[in-house]
Parts: sequence; structure tokens; C-alpha cells
Amino acid sequence: MTLKVYKPTSPGRRLMSCATFEEITRVAPEKSLLMPLKKKGGRNNRGVITVRHRGGGNKRKLRLIDFKRDKIGIPGRVFSIEYDPNRGARIALIHYIDGEKRYILAPLALGVGSIITAGETAEITPGNALPLNSIPTTTLVHNIELVPGKGGQLVHSAGTAAQIMGKEGNYALLRLPSGELRKFHVKCWATIGQIGNIDHKNIILGKAGRRRWLGFRPTVRGSAMTPRDHPHGGGEGRSPIGMPPKTPWGKPALGYKTRCRKKISNKFIVQRRKK
Repeated sequence: MTLKVYKPTSPGRRLMSCATFEEITRVAPEKSLLMPLKKKGGRNNRGVITVRHRGGGNKRKLRLIDFKRDKIGIPGRVFSIEYDPNRGARIALIHYIDGEKRYILAPLALGVGSIITAGETAEITPGNALPLNSIPTTTLVHNIELVPGKGGQLVHSAGTAAQIMGKEGNYALLRLPSGELRKFHVKCWATIGQIGNIDHKNIILGKAGRRRWLGFRPTVRGSAMTPRDHPHGGGEGRSPIGMPPKTPWGKPALGYKTRCRKKISNKFIVQRRKK
């Protein structure tokens, strides 16, 4: 994938870039794998805003992605590489020999006509899914399970990959894209390869309106608010915060640890991403 940089014909066009979509082979999605996607605007089931600065944006439909990869021993052929508006990564439409169609995340080096499969005896090639005990060390993987049989939960973003650093007993040690070293049970499944669209992180939106198309609303600084709206508000002119940074509800904002110590998954972390 490469990026297209626009000519600075206006302030919004200056420095703006977008993907060239040269790897896309099909525009219309598979209708049998589409679902309606209702917008929530950051609100929960009671109508209370629990995620701020969300709302609007272009209408989308959800593509059903196969994160479980439970078609064991059934080969499939890549029919097309498609765009997914709900993620940065590209998706691949797979036609299995039994007639079923599924979407998977498209790794690098996976093209139209490639054959993929899932199973303990599958080859170590991009797009194949295997349990961690069947994958050699130093291999790059994505779509990793946290619990065996639950489906891939980690490493879904464009251009990301985790690396298998070693194995000991019932656990394999993986280095995640964040730099965290974490142990996974060897029965957890993963998919071979690095996810494609690696230049997605280099895209420059260029203007505020393009951010709104993605469903994000403006973010107002706390220091620009009144004292009744934010702890940082008030004062004559530009005023310092005058206190440790806080959220609008008075909780510490910077450096405050929110991870629950009682979670059992903490014991599998060998080295955190922040030393």
C-alpha cells in the first residue's frame, strides 16, 4: 500500500493524504456477510453518554469477520481483497470448498487466488491459522486468542503483528505490538503473518471535517470551560491548571492507574509495555 498526497489547493488539502486502495480488488461487499450497524453516539442502554466526543459520521454496515477460524481442515481460496469502513485493516473474502463464504483479516502477501486453511498440520504461510504449539518461534502472528476456543481478541489493527519469543511448558511467550511480553496457553490459536495496510498509521486527515466523517465530535479543553463545567476552568485570561490534572468529574487524569489488580490475566504479563 502507498499513500496519495494531495496538492495544497486549499488549507484543508495541504498535507492531506489518503490510501491509494491499489490492493482492493472488489468494491461491492458480500451481502450475506453484512449486518446493519446502528450508531450509539457514545451512549449506553440508559441513554447516558459514557464515551465522550462521539456522534455523527458516515453510515456504515458491519462486515462479519471470522475471528474463530474454526473451519478445521477445510481449505479456502481468497476470492477478493476488500475495504472495511469499520477498521484500518483490509479484509479478504474466502470461498471454502464446502460452499461457505467468510471474511478474515487480510495479512501481507495474501492475494487473490491464495489457498488458506486452519488446523494443527497447516503450513506456516500467511493467512493460515494454527494453535501456538504448532507455530515455530520467531514467527509473526496476529488475531491471537486469550482463551482457547473463544476466538482471536488481540492484534487486529492494520500493520500490526506479534512475535513468538519462546515456549515453556503449557505457555508460549509473545511480544505484542505495544512491546508487552505476555504468556499465552499453547492451545490458543493465532493466524500467521503481519496484518496488511501498514501505511494506515501515516495517513494525515488534513481537516476537521474529515474527522467528523469518521464519527468524532470536537474536544473542548478543560481550561477553556467555566469552573462549574470543569476543575481546570475559570480564571482571568489564560490561567494555569493550578492543581494536579483532573477529569471533568474530579478524578486524576495523568499517570493514574486504572488497571484492576485482581484480574487473573495480570499474572500472565511478564513485562509491561511501560517499564
